[in-house]
Amino acid sequence: SMADGFALSLQKGLRAALAANSGVTNIVSSRIYDEPPQNATFPYLRFGEISPAAFDTDTIEGSLVAVTFEAHSRSPSGRVEAVQIVEAVKDALHRQESSVTVTGFNLVELIFETFSVTRDGEGRGYTAVIVLQAMLEDTA
Repeated sequence: SMADGFALSLQKGLRAALAANSGVTNIVSSRIYDEPPQNATFPYLRFGEISPAAFDTDTIEGSLVAVTFEAHSRSPSGRVEAVQIVEAVKDALHRQESSVTVTGFNLVELIFETFSVTRDGEGRGYTAVIVLQAMLEDTA
């Protein structure tokens, strides 16, 4: 069913699209994590929340899904680097539905919504939180 597989499928598709995008990998290399390793090299991207809301019409079982990413930077120009990662993610994913494969589902729409940048607690870097919205249809 929709709820069982789509989050993982969407995450895999988004990760593959980001990993295939040179604008993204030029900054974070292959460091696109679900859970970053203990001593992760900065900068890196990690998946945050993937939270669905039902969206059904008479003919389609679908879902609107909020997806968040966190971009973590510790460079001396950390805020700048964090925003550069945001821009790269936006370029890779915003309205780039055709570049994201979501197995078992049709990705109808992928929209970059907003981002915010905050200084990390220890003052050692910056984190940008990126929010996208995906509209999925069940193809089954």
